[in-house]
Amino acid sequence: MNIETDAVIPFSRDRVFRAYRDEMAELVEFLPNVQAIDVQEREDDGDETRLLNVWHGGGEIPKSLRKFLDEGMLSWNDYATWRAAAFVCEWRIETNSFRDAVHCHGENHFIELSGERTRLEIKGEMSVALERVKGVPRLLAGPLGRTVEQFLVKQITTNLATVSGGITRYLEAEAARARGE
Repeated sequence: MNIETDAVIPFSRDRVFRAYRDEMAELVEFLPNVQAIDVQEREDDGDETRLLNVWHGGGEIPKSLRKFLDEGMLSWNDYATWRAAAFVCEWRIETNSFRDAVHCHGENHFIELSGERTRLEIKGEMSVALERVKGVPRLLAGPLGRTVEQFLVKQITTNLATVSGGITRYLEAEAARARGE
């Protein structure tokens, strides 16, 4: 199933690209559905940077409910290859729960607009193969898998838009600090 969203961020393409690539862990306070982002690995090679970030979600889930959820259900690994010359990020998400059943990958394109603005276009694909999850009857795996895909794509699309809004608020706060406000 396709994942598509875009946003216009009122800052230069270079600044937006660098914030997404290099400062994501600092954005957590601007992301209500995220508790933490841990940079696990970083490899720089010329204009290419490969990152492994571990995202810990569920920021808005009450603590009383959180204790019933497996931590693996609320975290995921984000493998990303950033190409600075092209202003493109190729990514792959690996869930910690149902790793063999959920596949998600895509690209972010940072497009320069006039007036120090950037259009961020995010396109990806997700598939859920519930027949690979122990205990799910084969007869239900296909239809249920499509329902799960639709739900997850909606959640991911919403979260991607939230991250774009978080980047905007983060960069606005940074600009205000630079002005001494």
